[in-house]
Amino acid sequence: MSDNRIIRLLKDYDYVWLFLLLVAASLVLVSRTGHYQGSRLLAWSNALAGRWYGGVHGVSGYFGLRTENARLAAENALLREQMAASYISYADTVFEIHDTVYRQQYTYTEAQVIKNTWSQQNNYIMVGKGRANGIMPDQAVISPDGIVGVVVSVSRHFATVMPVLHGDSRNSVKVKRTGISGSLVWDGRDYRYAQVIDVPTTHQFVEGDTIVTSGLAGDFPEGIPVGYVESAETLSGSGFYRVKIRLATDFNKLANVYIIDNRFREEQQQLTAATMEEHGQ
Repeated sequence: MSDNRIIRLLKDYDYVWLFLLLVAASLVLVSRTGHYQGSRLLAWSNALAGRWYGGVHGVSGYFGLRTENARLAAENALLREQMAASYISYADTVFEIHDTVYRQQYTYTEAQVIKNTWSQQNNYIMVGKGRANGIMPDQAVISPDGIVGVVVSVSRHFATVMPVLHGDSRNSVKVKRTGISGSLVWDGRDYRYAQVIDVPTTHQFVEGDTIVTSGLAGDFPEGIPVGYVESAETLSGSGFYRVKIRLATDFNKLANVYIIDNRFREEQQQLTAATMEEHGQ
């Protein structure tokens, strides 16, 4: 900036500079002439600075939440892998001593939900992990609260999930309290609720009973929360209940999920196919 422009700037705003100079001088005089005034001025300036830095910290903290949430999701995936339900036990005889060795059956990969529908008849979810991250079709998907669905298609960097909020979704579940098994379905109405069918009327339900995954289908580990019983009605002439449950997962707020890989799934499927072929089924 040239000297002429500086002089012109000073002339154009001479009253402003004079006002600021008088304010600064007044503050200095007040702080020097009275202890009380000086302490009040110092307190005021400290409070102002505190509010400023507090605001800056709050803003920076807000923008850091996404990174922190991603870190926590990855950490939770590792913790889930260490749970007893993620391992399968083998009883091996070694020198006539029966030794139980645990081998990991389920691994967890965290993923962010990038697209989600919950108000249609057949809903889908897209997540930001794909084949490059080891994601494959038929892998189970859960949220931090409970069941979500199953992977149906995969690209290199993305995967599509069929949630339980889909007309073709069907999952094996059970009543946690009694161990009675049934099938989880959705009637396409309210994303907060689903139904459990194929439960014989010889068994009794209690309002609030917890429904969990059974582990029988080979996709979900046993014991993943599914929902909570609200009511049960007998289907006329069928001998089975239709149970209304409130889903454990809030699909309207779904942000992060865990994709589960059953490392023994292929072996289990091959054995099932061989058994059916052997017995002509």
